[in-house]
Order: sequence, then structure tokens, then C-alpha cells
Amino acid sequence: MSKHTPPPFDGDGDRIIDEPLTEALSRRYLAYALSTITGRALPDVRDGLKPVHRRLLFAMRQLRLDPNSSAKKSARVVGDVIGKYHPHGDSAVYEALVRLAQDFSQRYPLINGQGNFGNIDGDNAAAMRYTECKLTDAAQLLLDGIDEDAVDFRSTYDGEDEEPVVLPAGFPNLLANGSSGIAVGMATSIPPHNAGELIDACLLMLDAPDISTADLMVHVKGPDFPTGGVIVEPHASMVETYETGRGGIRTRATWSREDTGRGTYQIVITEIPYQVKKADLVEQLANLIENKRAPLLGDVRDESAEDVRLILEPKSRNIEPEVLMESLFKLSDLETRFPVNLNVLDARGTPRVMSLKEALRAFLDHRREVLVRRARHRLAKIEARLHILDGLLIAYLNLDEVIRIVRHESEPKAKLIETFSLSELQADAILNTRLRQLARLEEMEIRREHGELSEERDGLLKLLESEARQWKLVAVGLKEVRKVLGQETKLGARRSIFADAPDVDAEAALEAMIPREPLTVILSERGWIRAAKGKVEDPSELKFKEGDKLAFIVPAETTDKLLILASDGRFFTLGCDKLPSARGHGEPLRLMIDLEDQVDIIDVFAHKPGVRRVLASKAGYGFILNEDDAVSGRRAGKQVLTVDKRGAVPTLRVIGDHIGVVGDNGKILIFPVTELPEMPRGKGVKLQAYREGGLRDATVFPAESGAIWIDTAGRTRVWVEWRDWLGRRAGAGKLAPKGFPASKRFRPK
Repeated sequence: MSKHTPPPFDGDGDRIIDEPLTEALSRRYLAYALSTITGRALPDVRDGLKPVHRRLLFAMRQLRLDPNSSAKKSARVVGDVIGKYHPHGDSAVYEALVRLAQDFSQRYPLINGQGNFGNIDGDNAAAMRYTECKLTDAAQLLLDGIDEDAVDFRSTYDGEDEEPVVLPAGFPNLLANGSSGIAVGMATSIPPHNAGELIDACLLMLDAPDISTADLMVHVKGPDFPTGGVIVEPHASMVETYETGRGGIRTRATWSREDTGRGTYQIVITEIPYQVKKADLVEQLANLIENKRAPLLGDVRDESAEDVRLILEPKSRNIEPEVLMESLFKLSDLETRFPVNLNVLDARGTPRVMSLKEALRAFLDHRREVLVRRARHRLAKIEARLHILDGLLIAYLNLDEVIRIVRHESEPKAKLIETFSLSELQADAILNTRLRQLARLEEMEIRREHGELSEERDGLLKLLESEARQWKLVAVGLKEVRKVLGQETKLGARRSIFADAPDVDAEAALEAMIPREPLTVILSERGWIRAAKGKVEDPSELKFKEGDKLAFIVPAETTDKLLILASDGRFFTLGCDKLPSARGHGEPLRLMIDLEDQVDIIDVFAHKPGVRRVLASKAGYGFILNEDDAVSGRRAGKQVLTVDKRGAVPTLRVIGDHIGVVGDNGKILIFPVTELPEMPRGKGVKLQAYREGGLRDATVFPAESGAIWIDTAGRTRVWVEWRDWLGRRAGAGKLAPKGFPASKRFRPK
């Protein structure tokens, strides 16, 4: 017995297994993960369905809910599914059924729903007892041939019935309808495509198996979302996405300008991005107006009926509609990025990420296997029928003897088998033949049927022997499907279009709408920030919360961007026009940016384009930074300076040609600014060498005016002999001159 083999159960007490906890957890969690991946989250590459969807369609076929039949209550379908095939909650099964019936969720709906099945606003469907459903023509194409041994079946969860492992899948449903799901450690996200384009690509692959992805995309231009929209993703990016199976697709709402007279206009949105709820989008746009985050947008209203119709009114008629829409695309879900992750289960049930070409090849291989299995099934049926017809022809040729045997023999079946060398099936067929079927015309009909079946059998044998014939017949089947789902049909016409995003500077337009007024930014030591109109003449009159005081006061304008340097080397950017008013104590800065409590604010200043600053760490390393490289719109900021646990020092504006640095050891070193490199980010170069401690302070000054420092009394002292401390960068320097502040700083902190 191995180390971890459980002991036999003796019936007394519980069975105890001596097994390491990590191994037990790993094995059980792996089993759970595999079950989630294969049974719930990832679709099969062959039919593009997850088990719950496959079971729904199969159960509806068993209920004979064909497109031409009458619909049945959804509750009946859900009951059959959970009772026979899918032992899960009825609400989850019904939600899956509803999604298959929504024309705004499925590019090619597989279920024809009658009743309230939800809407694009995000409203839920009616209860299953109120709605009815049946299969669509697209679903019939997926199920076609399932009764002809086209696919394997397996036992259901209770062993009382059988269910298909995969559907025959007459069209590439995986890519046509797309899929999404989250498993354990992996996920899938596949956008819907145009079935006609996919079939054209499949036919092209049959003619040229080694075709490239770029050539395939001559037909499969990109996704085709059921809600339409404009795809603005660059073609080169989409080619890479379809080659690797990973990427993203940017989609925008479809809009047009509608004149309202007297030089005014409004924007009409008729299509919104896929999986965006219209009601949530309207609320989002209204919040942008209320929070003054969309200064170009004046009003939004929903005039939709059966079709989408959202009205956007500009703040002013002088605003260009392209500029307005570009600003809203950046601020709202009028533009979304659909992630692409072609993670599927292959024919062996193994999860892996496929390219477009691999997914289509897997579908074609499946179609060929279905074709061969159906041919073999039909061949077996023909062989059985020909066997019966051969016996009947023998009976017609020897009709008098057959009649005599039937009339006079006590065991006519055995005598017929012995006399004419028949099988039991042939003998039973002869004995079951009615007298009126012994007519001459009936014999001619049997000979005709025998000839037709023999010809069909020969054709099937040739088909099974030739791979080329099989692929040719696969192509014929795809062309027939194209007549149902092709782009010439109402259902198959392409809905999403492609366009390049216009080159519009929406940021500049937004800034142009902001009135340019002076203000003063006030930041307290505890991190409360506010903006006072105009210039603060006397900072001592400013009021703060108890125990708090002024840390930074920065003159700026409403059109400026505020740059904030943290001790960990990150820069944060805030629009001065978005800062809270100075009527109160302001708001906590950490609510506006993602700044950890243990990280301090080192420097705050208004961004000026093109201005250069010296950026340095307390470790004594630094470089010259262009302020433009510090600007970022992310809440998490932008990592610019690489620092150790000691952090950074305040920045210095480069307004001279020499830099002076002083260390914690009191030594000063002066060297030309040209010895510092200009970099967008990094650690920088060594400024001064220290045996212990680090950089305390620095200053930049022009050589002609000389260096200065401010003493403890607040007086400015001109340093005439600064050249005696001139040296090479990274040197140790010399002790500070007499009279230098004891704080070892050029300016008070």
C-alpha cells in the first residue's frame, strides 16, 4: 500500500487519511479548476458552445421546438434541462436561455423568444413562466445531423439518458456569436463576427491551407457586433490580435449631426458599443454634465423607441461636433475596448489560446469528421435496406415456391432460409409481405429502389475513400449555409463598420472652454488641498483644521495642470480647474490620487510646457527632467525617479548653468549643469559621493550672478567665493563656508 492510500473502512468511526495538507488541497483544487474550465467557462472550438447552451438546444430539439412549430413555455424547457442534463439552478439556466434569444447579445440568436426577454437598457427578462421559446434556423444548422451518428454521446449526470458531447455545428458558431467566461486561472473573451465572412474565409482555407492571417482578413475584416458601432482599431493591430489570439478591439458609437435651425445642431447616436447598457450610458453622460467633467456637453436625453436614439446637445453652437464627440469618447462608454482572448477547448478538451486560422481549421476538421460519420451512418442504413431488397427479389423470382412453402410447411421461416439461403431478416421481410404487394408493379418498384440505393452506396464508398471528395462536399455544405446566413440576407448583413479615429485635439478644446483666471493652490501638511481665486497676499491669514498648517502654496491659473512629486519618485497630475474651492478647508488629496499613507508629498508646482527641472534622490543620484515627461492622467501617477527607501528631494527649475549640492555631511560640490543628462525617467547619475548620509539640498544658479543662500534670519547672502567649491560631478566636495546655515540647506525647508 502506498504512503497516501486510504486505509480500508472498518465501519467504526470516520476514515482518517494521513496526507500532507498542501497535497490534499492542491489535488482537490485542481479537480475543481478543471471542472470549472471544461464544464462552465470555456466554449468548445468546434461548436462554440458551453455545456449549458448545448444542453438547452438539445433539450429543445427533443421537445420538437423547431422553427416551424409552436413555441412552448420557457419553464418547460428549463425544467427538462435541469431534470435531465444540467443539475444546476433554474435561474442560471434561464439566464443562459434568455441570452441566446437576445438579438442585442447574440449576433445570430439561437432561440426565438416570445415575450419579454429584456432589452438593451439592461432591464431583466420576464419570469420563465411568462415567456415562450423555440429554436431558430441558425440553431437548426448547429443541430443538423445529430440523429445520424454525427457526434459522440455520453451518459447524463444520473445515467438515465444520453447527451451530445458536441453538436454537428453547420457554421463556425464560436466566432460568429462569440463567447465570454471566467474560469480558475484563465478566461475567454471572443467577439462576434459575420458568419458570411467566416464561411468565405473557410472556403479560402480549403483552397489554400497555408494562407496567412493577413490574407484571411481580406474576408474576415474584424468583429461584427450585433449592436453595430464603428470599429476604430487600426488594421495592423487587429492582424496581430488574430495571429496571437490576444488583443483588444476599440469600438465607438455611431453618431450623426442633425441641424436644429438658426445655426444650432444636436448629435444623434443611433448605435452604441456592444454590451453597453443604454440606460447606464445615459446616466453616465448626465453625471459628467452634473460633475462638470464634460464642459463641451450641454444636455443629454433618450428619445429611443424600438431603435436607439440618444440626443446630445453641445454647450455652444461654436463647438465642432467632432471635438465634442472625441471628448466624450475619452470620458464615457461611447467608446469601449472589447478584450480579445481566444481561449477555448480544443477537440481533445484541452484549453488553449488559438489564432483565427487555428480556430477555423478546428471547425473545418470537425465538419469533415461530421460528414464522414454521417456518410458511414447512411451507408449502414443503405446496406441494411439492400439486404432486405435482395431477399424480396429472390422471393419474386421464385414466387410460386415461396407461396407453396408458406401454405404447406409447418415452419415456413426455417424452410425459406434453407431453400433460398436467406438470412432471418430477409425471411421475416418475405413473410411480412402482403398479398397485394406481390404485384408486378411492386417488383419493378423494388428493382428501381435497389438500383438507386446501389448507386448511392457506390458514391458513399468513393466518398469515404477520398479525402479530396470529403473536403469538396464540406465546401458544398458551407455554401448552402451561406444562403441562410450570408451577407445578402437580412440577418447576415454586416452591422459594424470600420473607420479611422479622427485626429482631433480634444484636450486643447476642453482647455479652451476653461476661462483663464489666476488662482492659488494651497496644500496643508496633512494633505488637504484647495484653490483660492486670485493671489493670496498674506499666507498667514489662511485657516486650517486644528493641528494642521500650510505646506505648499503655489500660484497658478485655472488652465494649468498641477504636478505633485511624491517621495517614492512618482508624479501626479491634477487639473487646477478641478480643485475644490477655498471656501472651506478643501478636500483630502489622497481621495483624488492613489497615494499611500506612508508616502509623503515632496514638491508641488504648476506645469509649464518645455520647462526643465533637476530631479534628484536623497541617495545622491539625479538627472534633468522635461516637465512634459511628468504629466500623466492616471490616478496611480507616473513613476519618473527611481529611489531607495530614503526617497526624493524637491525639484529645482533649471534657470542657470551651474548646480550646487550639499550632503548630510555638510560638504558642498558645484559643477556645470551640462554634466547632468536629460532623461524622461530613471535613476539618473551620481551627483555627489558620500561615505555616510545622502543628499540634503541643491541649488541651480547662473555663473555671472553667483550662488546665494538664505541664512537663519531670512537674509539673502551672495556667495562670492563659490568657484573654490567647483569640481567634477560625483566628487566628495568640501566643507561649507563659514556662515552657511546650520540646517545645511541653501533655502529653508
